[in-house]
Amino acid sequence: MQRTTKIVATLGPASSDSATLNKLVAAGIDVVRLNFSHGTADDHRQRMDSLRLSMSAQSRTVGVMADLQGPKIRIGKFAGSKVLLKSAQSFTLAAHCDLGDANRVGLDYPELVDDVVAGDVLLLDDGRMVMDVASVADGEIHCTVRHGGELSNNKGINKQGGGLSAPALTAKDKEDIRTAAALKVDYVAVSFPKSGSDMREARALLLEAGSKALVIAKIERVEAIHNLEEIVDASDGVMVARGDLAVEVGDAAVPALQKRIIRMAREHNRFVITATQMMESMIHSPVPTRAEVSDVANAVLDGTDAVMLSAETAAGEYPVETVEAMARICLEAEKSAAVSLEKQFLDRVFTRIDQSIAMAALFAASHLHVKAIAALTESGSTALWMSRLNVGVPIYALTQDVRTRYKVSIFKGVYPVMMRQSGHDRDELLREAEEQLIRAGAVEPGDLIVLTIGEPIGTPGGTNTLKIVKVGDTHTAN
Repeated sequence: MQRTTKIVATLGPASSDSATLNKLVAAGIDVVRLNFSHGTADDHRQRMDSLRLSMSAQSRTVGVMADLQGPKIRIGKFAGSKVLLKSAQSFTLAAHCDLGDANRVGLDYPELVDDVVAGDVLLLDDGRMVMDVASVADGEIHCTVRHGGELSNNKGINKQGGGLSAPALTAKDKEDIRTAAALKVDYVAVSFPKSGSDMREARALLLEAGSKALVIAKIERVEAIHNLEEIVDASDGVMVARGDLAVEVGDAAVPALQKRIIRMAREHNRFVITATQMMESMIHSPVPTRAEVSDVANAVLDGTDAVMLSAETAAGEYPVETVEAMARICLEAEKSAAVSLEKQFLDRVFTRIDQSIAMAALFAASHLHVKAIAALTESGSTALWMSRLNVGVPIYALTQDVRTRYKVSIFKGVYPVMMRQSGHDRDELLREAEEQLIRAGAVEPGDLIVLTIGEPIGTPGGTNTLKIVKVGDTHTAN
């Protein structure tokens, strides 16, 4: 049984040397994440160069995601790097303050003073510290500390319930989009989008920079929940970014929201990633906690396309062991995933020929117990549609387009296979498809496979033909 859920691993100081990267690729990572909140363009370029060498050496396909920083609202710095705040004490967030102390600290986003009023609740350092806003005047936010503790330089700030006016795309993000385009990444994740227009702006900037990378909306604001459907529609994929989302909506609300976001993404034919603290303890431990095992397994059972590792692989002590553990958990959870295709077809309407062919291929594969589904695809759309329903049969995206080969690497249950440039002869393409699947060990002579192809060949979105084939047989089954 092959693992169908994909693994996204963040590259960082702990995982960027060639030896570790080789081990991560061998352990089964499907996508790497370049976190543009840290590092320079040269850092990201060097990591991509090392990744390409590892992929080539191991004949693996690994997609690349650029994750934009977004408007991360932070405090400034302290004279002594950190302070200890006590519950019930007063503390001021000042728009203009060079170095802070135990009574006040500056803001790297001065506009915060215009976004809050007395009675609001601010959460600092991912919610570890809570402050009640007492008053706002003269560029200063006067607070009372509800939950104290150690507060250090540049910690993030969230407003409980959302409502911050910061735009989703900062000047840095726009420059990073140009960098991502130059690096030829496959996906760009947009942090803190509030509406579909944020995603459309990111896509337009990518196209302007010469990139057709898929855009991913990170759902981490209250406003994003209110506008979820329009954000999903404007994106190619979504990420359940549970860290900031939990701070804004409350941690107890996140599990149900995770299920809702995954379900909506799949219903709208978008891919979805579940992220944040999935294997957090493995930053310092060679084994996960039982709670983390359950968390990853539940995301798999919810239907997520991918599960993501952040600090675990970027800065942790056991990056390779973490990926290996996550792969084992995914595989075990997938064994119990229900296959109920008839129920999944209920209330679905297919208005496009290529989408109807994709659904027909799934239905045929389910009832004939075929060994594999082979989608000869230019854009990858047919493979994406097939992957939205769980039929229990591996889907191979056979493509002549290098970009599509990497793009489909994040789709659940889809495995990219590169075709030779065989021209536009259908029979030649079908023969090569069989040969490639045999070479990959996916099928052997005598197995039944379902093939989908578009005619005329080479037209994106043109899938209009379904064939049921016995491998090694020149005749097509009826």
